[in-house]
Amino acid sequence: MTDQPTGANALPSLQGRVAVVTGASRGAGRGIALELGAAGATVYVTGRSTRAQPADSYGQILALSGMQRVPGSIEDTAEEVTRLGGRGVAVRCDHTDEAQVQALFARVEREAGRLDLLVNNAWGGHESFNGVFEAPFWEHPLSNWEAMFDRGVRNHLVASRCAAPLLVRQGHGLIATTTFWDRDRYLRGSLFYDLAKASMTRLAFGMAQDLRAHGVASVAVSPGWMRTEFVLAGHQTDEAHWHERPALARTESPRYIGRAIVALAGDANVMHKTGRALRVGDLAREYGFTDIDGRQVAPFEMEDGGA
Repeated sequence: MTDQPTGANALPSLQGRVAVVTGASRGAGRGIALELGAAGATVYVTGRSTRAQPADSYGQILALSGMQRVPGSIEDTAEEVTRLGGRGVAVRCDHTDEAQVQALFARVEREAGRLDLLVNNAWGGHESFNGVFEAPFWEHPLSNWEAMFDRGVRNHLVASRCAAPLLVRQGHGLIATTTFWDRDRYLRGSLFYDLAKASMTRLAFGMAQDLRAHGVASVAVSPGWMRTEFVLAGHQTDEAHWHERPALARTESPRYIGRAIVALAGDANVMHKTGRALRVGDLAREYGFTDIDGRQVAPFEMEDGGA
């Protein structure tokens, strides 16, 4: 049974399509997987967190958020994908392990016989978060590099390398890499984060150059400030009561970027966008979708304008 929330009626059907969403236990990955499911797709939901064994590297952010256990699991997301009308397949995968990633895509090819969409979303940046948002680069720990590059940018490259042969053989498909992009403005106060997100955006651009001749598109997709589980916990609220927190007025749900991905995956002319960085708010206006609360949230822009 499908259960399309408010504002989803502008989105295309993805019946018969096969997607892999990395890092889909929670946050943006979960929101993307759910919207793909609501559009009818088969979604391979990947990540390290299972119900039996949550990822064990989030101790620092859990303490800062006042949480006892890392939220979400690949099974939770996959079951919700199925409930919404798609087919969810939970696959535990540590995306820093190339052999596990290769095994994932071999399984997709063996079971589904095709791949239409890869969403690169597995991100290790939260694992090193120490509560400091703004500081000069010499005061940020080098652990941010390992978390954001070795367990972030590299994850996206490894998954893309494994997915590309399937997509190229088909002669069509899409790789969407989640990032943050505000028209090349500098994310002042977090040099490591700025470098990582700029690298992801450039990765999507570079892959597009190699994939273009094969009819495969590659884009970077930038959401705004999302009400992820960690953001809600940090503000001591939940999705039902976030409106009571004025500080969250500019936020959007993780389903908003999910709807952007569905719109792109269903666009027969998506090759016209290949290589570009795309903001979710701009895509909402172009394709006519809204967030789950019916708002068409504007593209996120940093209040100080960056540098």
